[in-house]
Amino acid sequence: MSKKVIRISENQIPEKLRGSRSIFLRKIARFGINISGWAIKGEVPDEERIVIIAAPHTSNWDFILAMLAIFGLNIKLRWLGKHSIFKPGFKSFFKWLGGIPVYRDNPSTLIENVVEIVKKEKSIVIAMTPEGTREKVKRWKTGFLRIAKQTQSKILLISIDAPTKSIGIGKIFNPTGDNEKDLAFIQNYYKSFTGIKPQKS
Repeated sequence: MSKKVIRISENQIPEKLRGSRSIFLRKIARFGINISGWAIKGEVPDEERIVIIAAPHTSNWDFILAMLAIFGLNIKLRWLGKHSIFKPGFKSFFKWLGGIPVYRDNPSTLIENVVEIVKKEKSIVIAMTPEGTREKVKRWKTGFLRIAKQTQSKILLISIDAPTKSIGIGKIFNPTGDNEKDLAFIQNYYKSFTGIKPQKS
């Protein structure tokens, strides 16, 4: 008798970082992950505050997979997204999903807003894509390093790997304080993963 493959489980999240989403929503999300053939590998560490960076971000499908993972894992998470997706009619919906709009012309305000959100929550996870776009870029943005420092959060590396259809929960990264050095290390770490659109990885 073949062993059932567990592609996603709430047990991958420590209790302090679990959300309060309905059982129905969690089951629908897990069903979506199961039929997609993707799997979430690893466990989120038991920390009070975590800043997640997920890469490579190459396709609109990344967002759908991320939402299925967030709801299926039932993780208490807020995510950063460019303000253009928070359009009238969708703004409330995306905020309900946990979204925080990013206005690129005023990054300092974003960091202040995130710091305030973290202060209000005893335990929370903030997620973002360091590339800042689905296009291939040479140098990633360093906002996640500043946010982690100002909120005293741990940085967790999450990988999206299309060939293996897996979202990997990596290890905690401890910044050295040298942003350029840290950024080079992290970008090099993600070179071993391939996004849904390989040419943009």
